[in-house]
Amino acid sequence: MKKRVAILLACLALVLPATAIIAAGSVSARVQIVDERGMPVRDAVVEITPAGGVRSPTNFAWRAAMAQKDLKFTPGTLVVAKGAVVAFPNLDRVRHSIYSFSRIARFEIELYGRDQTRTQKFDIAGAAALGCNIHDDMRGYVRVVETPFAAKTDANGFVHIPAIPSGNATMTVWHPRLRTPANEMSTSVSLKGDFSRKIRVRLR
Repeated sequence: MKKRVAILLACLALVLPATAIIAAGSVSARVQIVDERGMPVRDAVVEITPAGGVRSPTNFAWRAAMAQKDLKFTPGTLVVAKGAVVAFPNLDRVRHSIYSFSRIARFEIELYGRDQTRTQKFDIAGAAALGCNIHDDMRGYVRVVETPFAAKTDANGFVHIPAIPSGNATMTVWHPRLRTPANEMSTSVSLKGDFSRKIRVRLR
């Protein structure tokens, strides 16, 4: 019995310091995206990829779903992990179709009606622009990422990404109207303590 207790205490001595190191080594990032006039940019996707890579699976708190409601894609921009299967429920009274000619996802979903759902898998990182063959004004975007440290900005242009490993990382900003190749821009950052950054971008 004493031997078992000694072994247990030895294991705890090894585990607890490691846990403390992990907690102490995490960073909370607060980023604001603004345009050339200083106005907040909504629905910009901010991705942070640690230099050491990402070892854990990418799981987000929100559902991988984009509804069709009131003749709009809702949400208009959806962030998902590479390999995610996205659900497209139709909540309108009319029928919809979905298509994309984007490099990362070329597909077409035929017309389907109210309270029906179709799905599509996204295996390549990047951005896919979506449309509806029946309603030309409908536009949606699926941003496929390879890091769990990603989210989109709110109405005030802010995004908060917690529990990022400290150290060097690459921060990427994507928005469908960003005036850059592939509508994205990347920069190297050093994550220490509470990281805060305001980024000014040029929009089309």
